[in-house]
Amino acid sequence: MNKILFSEVVLLRKYAVHASLAARYPNYTINQINHDQRRNFTQDFWQSVSSSKLVNVLQEATIQLHDTSGLPWWSTIIISTVLLRGCITLPLALYQNRILAKVERVTKELPDLVNELKMETAIATKKFNWTEQQAKAMYNNSLNKLWKDLLVRDNCHPMKSAIVLVFQIPLWICQSVAIRNMLYMQPDPTSIQAQIVCAEMSLGGIAWFPNLVEVDHSFILPVALGLINLAVLEIQTMSRKIQVNSKLQKYGQYFFRGISILMVPVAAFVPSGVALYWVSSSTFGLLQNLFILSPKVRRLARIPKVDSEHEHPYKHIICKIRERIGK
Repeated sequence: MNKILFSEVVLLRKYAVHASLAARYPNYTINQINHDQRRNFTQDFWQSVSSSKLVNVLQEATIQLHDTSGLPWWSTIIISTVLLRGCITLPLALYQNRILAKVERVTKELPDLVNELKMETAIATKKFNWTEQQAKAMYNNSLNKLWKDLLVRDNCHPMKSAIVLVFQIPLWICQSVAIRNMLYMQPDPTSIQAQIVCAEMSLGGIAWFPNLVEVDHSFILPVALGLINLAVLEIQTMSRKIQVNSKLQKYGQYFFRGISILMVPVAAFVPSGVALYWVSSSTFGLLQNLFILSPKVRRLARIPKVDSEHEHPYKHIICKIRERIGK
């Protein structure tokens, strides 16, 4: 009863506010009120992200790196990107590849075990007079248990391969917000340090983007971002030894290509400092993927050798590129 009364009070307050606004401003419609509420929610959300502890830690670490090294801001952004991705995402990417390789080896064992399970199910069906539906249910249960046992044996549950996304995406967002904070004197514009950092970054660019606070009017950074992201996707596709042409995979490729292209106009409207970070992060991702393709690196990282691995991956990619150019 109390909950019902509370909800009624909340609704009455909401409509009272709308009514008072409508009385003051006749042209102020309910749709405009809802739009303002959504806008305020978005502003509050980004303000909370901007003031979060992780963003503040990344922001202070970047400032300390700049002050300690004495490097200009454009190179500080690049070096901080390399340090973050090299210390966090690279080890996670190696771990991800180790899990995927183990899953592939487990999958290779499955056909022989499935044949044995079918034979055992057929024998049990005759022995216990199971119906076809009962035999199918027992077969599916045994197959699921067999698959889980194999994953537990090699400690390679496929969900573990998502660890890179779990860490990389929040890190990318938080570092982007941290750089944006420094460019816009956030979260405290009255801070002397924030004003000094912003003034330094306005002169801390290089070449065609001398001011990191302004957007890249030449569009070189946004276009470079799109091309590098597309290169990452294409290299991942070309590096596969076994090409899977399923509809889901094709739609996934089209989706991520669309995201890569969509990032170009987005990067054209953000400050050059943020765009520079995005380009640096994507470049590291491209080099990281090429690095992990090396068989020597994979053995050093204790990634098991699998059938999908190329003995000469770089030669294979060059041949694929030539084939595409030839077409």
